[in-house]
Amino acid sequence: MEAIPAFLAKVTAALTQGTLSKITLSKPRSRSTEWRNLYGRLVLIKGEQQLSCTLKYTTRDETRNFSLAAAPAQIEQWLTTDFYNADLFTETEQYMLQINKKGKALLRQQDITPRAALPLEHDHVKQRPLTARPRPYLTALGIAGQDGQILKQGQRKYRQINKYIELIEHLLQEHPLLANARIVDMGSGKGYLTFALYDYLVNEKQLAVKMTGVELRPELVEACNHIAQTHHFDQLEFHAGDIHQYQPAGGIDMLIALHACDTATDEALAKGIRAGADIIVVAPCCHKQVRKAMQPPADLQPILRYGILLERQAELLTDGLRALLLEAQGYRTKVFEFIGTEHTPKNVMITAVKGTTNPQAATEIAQLKQTFGLNRHHLEDLLAE
Repeated sequence: MEAIPAFLAKVTAALTQGTLSKITLSKPRSRSTEWRNLYGRLVLIKGEQQLSCTLKYTTRDETRNFSLAAAPAQIEQWLTTDFYNADLFTETEQYMLQINKKGKALLRQQDITPRAALPLEHDHVKQRPLTARPRPYLTALGIAGQDGQILKQGQRKYRQINKYIELIEHLLQEHPLLANARIVDMGSGKGYLTFALYDYLVNEKQLAVKMTGVELRPELVEACNHIAQTHHFDQLEFHAGDIHQYQPAGGIDMLIALHACDTATDEALAKGIRAGADIIVVAPCCHKQVRKAMQPPADLQPILRYGILLERQAELLTDGLRALLLEAQGYRTKVFEFIGTEHTPKNVMITAVKGTTNPQAATEIAQLKQTFGLNRHHLEDLLAE
């Protein structure tokens, strides 16, 4: 048997018998390829054994998983088009395949000392802030089924929920909520994140909070209030109205506004600042006001003549000014990625906690506005009222 088919037969046997410890592919066929090498091992994903292959690039790694039936053909393809060398390690043997530039292949074998088998679990089970127990409100929201298990179509939203709770968890470790904190979520929509945060704070962390979701669409408010009452979320309520007109009863300790469109984010920020909120969390959506108003310098026109780059520059400028305006009001700010762009293209989050005023903020705001020919920022106007 020729070397390559013989090697692939050994791979198939090791996969079938469950004796594969690892497989590596190396020596890229082309100098221009981004791949450096590949590492594969058996893993268990949702109860099914698969070959998990990690492609090593110069600046990143990429993992792909293959069924045991499909894996040999994929390895054959890689050996044909991408790599010259391959090493297969089983529990007792190593098979070394070397292919030269003329296509001639050599297969060698040697015995090895048996090693402890690697665990098949697909890495470690990720510890999520919302522990794995039935949460009836997720069923009411269409994320989980009647058995409490997360539905396939709800997996993405469930990951987003847990990422959000994880970020809030870290924020509250640095800046704990006051007792009986009043939390307002402006632009709460269908309530996914509002319900999850209330559940986490009250049922997981045993905190006493009063939470209000503000939403413009009355049908969503009615539906969310029904879910809250049905599941005995006694200190969670939803209010119908827009952000600008909403007047909080009793103040705000923590203000949240996720994906409030365009200047609605500024309306929410102004509400939080005026109410003296200790914590502010926003994930802005749309940046139309600044994009329409700014007049970038001529030096930037070769770049900003492209619509997509102009849009991104407007986003950077808008959110950068928001962070500086918060600092000018005595907040410490952070700006970071909320969740990957595979979940939502609007993925920037700004957090602010009460601290000390940044004495340079006013000067930096003025300089940025001058540089980009911007006469006004909506949040600045609201704070000046």
